[in-house]
Amino acid sequence: MLFQFKIQSIYTRCFLMISVVGSASHLAFAAEKYTENPGTKGNGNFVIGPDYQIDPDLTDRGNPKGKNFEFSMSLADSKIFRGDDTTLDSKKPVRETRKIFVYIPAAYKDGTKAPILVTHDGPSRLDLVRNALDNLTISKNPDRKLPAFIVIAVQNGGNDGKGSERGLEYDTMSDRFVRFINYEVLPAVLNNAEIKAAYPKIAFTENPWGKATMGCSSGGAAALTMGWFRPDLFRRLITYSGTFVDQQDDDAPEESKLPLGAWEYHSSMKLIENSNKKPLRIFT
Repeated sequence: MLFQFKIQSIYTRCFLMISVVGSASHLAFAAEKYTENPGTKGNGNFVIGPDYQIDPDLTDRGNPKGKNFEFSMSLADSKIFRGDDTTLDSKKPVRETRKIFVYIPAAYKDGTKAPILVTHDGPSRLDLVRNALDNLTISKNPDRKLPAFIVIAVQNGGNDGKGSERGLEYDTMSDRFVRFINYEVLPAVLNNAEIKAAYPKIAFTENPWGKATMGCSSGGAAALTMGWFRPDLFRRLITYSGTFVDQQDDDAPEESKLPLGAWEYHSSMKLIENSNKKPLRIFT
């Protein structure tokens, strides 16, 4: 239960940190002129104790609700993750279709280029994200106000660990997964008939500071990897209880350069330390 409380607290603080992008005005996204200014206060360091109670803003407080959508994407139709990689273990089933869950808050105005949050292992804790949006997009407190971002929760391809489709997607050290999200999932959301009927002019920001991703365990590793390899696409990364270990397939092409998978972020290779500074905000 304590672990759940810690996660819930992380959700609240991360959402508020993300709100720096759009809390001043959604017009910043419409013009695509936003640049990051982390301020002078330094990084946050919050200790959550055993007496922590769920933040009220992560509960249903009766505020206006947005709209939920759900549709499926066939793996066979993908050009990036078809479910037939030779590295996959035949004993680990692969999904034929993956579900995509979308939440558009009541505060979103059709035609606005919305910031987005992509979450892994969808639907995951989409319930908490929905409540945060319902409560904080209408907050009168500028320090606790969220922009009306759209949430896309993406189901993994199935199973777990080395040789699995989920492991292939989340634990591979390359830009493959972020390309799948950006060039296949996001267009599928924008072109979904049900969503288009409700929001004919729906649009996503192209500003990478307005594009966040979040995951836990291997999903947390995937969140970091998305921004690490393609900071031109996603720059706000929420990774909690991230699995930064060697779960990359042993016969993956990426093994030649990064043989320990996500472990290389903090291995003797010192991938983070020895790389050029990247324009990322990382919340753990």
